Amino acid sequence: MGNKGKMVMDFTGKVVLITGAASGIGLATAKMFSQLGACLTLVDQDEKGLMSILKKCLNIGYEPFGICGDLLVPEEVECVAQKTKERFGGKLDVLVNGAGIMHEGTLQSTELACFSHVMNTNVTSAFYLSKLLLPQLLRSKGCIVNVSGVCGLRTFPDRLSYNMSKAALDQFTKSMALDFGKNGLRVNAVNPGFIRTNLHKASGMDDETYANIVKSSEKSHALGRIGKPSEVASAICFLASPLASFVTGVTLPVDGGKQVMCPV
Repeated sequence: MGNKGKMVMDFTGKVVLITGAASGIGLATAKMFSQLGACLTLVDQDEKGLMSILKKCLNIGYEPFGICGDLLVPEEVECVAQKTKERFGGKLDVLVNGAGIMHEGTLQSTELACFSHVMNTNVTSAFYLSKLLLPQLLRSKGCIVNVSGVCGLRTFPDRLSYNMSKAALDQFTKSMALDFGKNGLRVNAVNPGFIRTNLHKASGMDDETYANIVKSSEKSHALGRIGKPSEVASAICFLASPLASFVTGVTLPVDGGKQVMCPV
């Protein structure tokens, strides 16, 4: 409760772990949680980017804890879980599964190795880290927020493996919410639309194609624009906060109305 009895988002004394924290939505989420007083564990395989966000969060709030690791390697996922337990004495209140990649391609053009890479990055890593940290989250009656995508709610062409991975992450969210709601654990997902991050370019998209998509957002999004990482971070913090204490099993579109638009 804030001044005059008003509810506010306050994570003072709460331990929050965020994967994919070195860029895009993960970075914006780390900064916002830091501003709200959280004790942070930030995870990414980009060591340079991780060091940068650690410095930014240190200037904002409490000293964050950084772990550089590849979530595709089970032993490194186990290391992340163990280091987090040791750092905070087994306390964990919020897990944000934010690590992910995008891939464009149809069944014809997608090789098995690429498909496996997308599924392992977007789904298996979240599954295994959540499994390892489940005892702490159950003890704290905490919550998990998965960063899914609008592609989990609506199918888009030439994104077979990405569509499948986000749909799987949505079912992971709902299944966990159903299985552990009686224990007080809340599990939700945000489903971003086109957000101004490096995700698309990292998938191989050239500058011209990216610029065309940004321009076409005037017609493809109900709000007439693409989104900002901070707008997704706000939704993540809301779902993790007491303001959403009766919300679980939700896949929340943060997409400027893209998934309700008619195909063009």
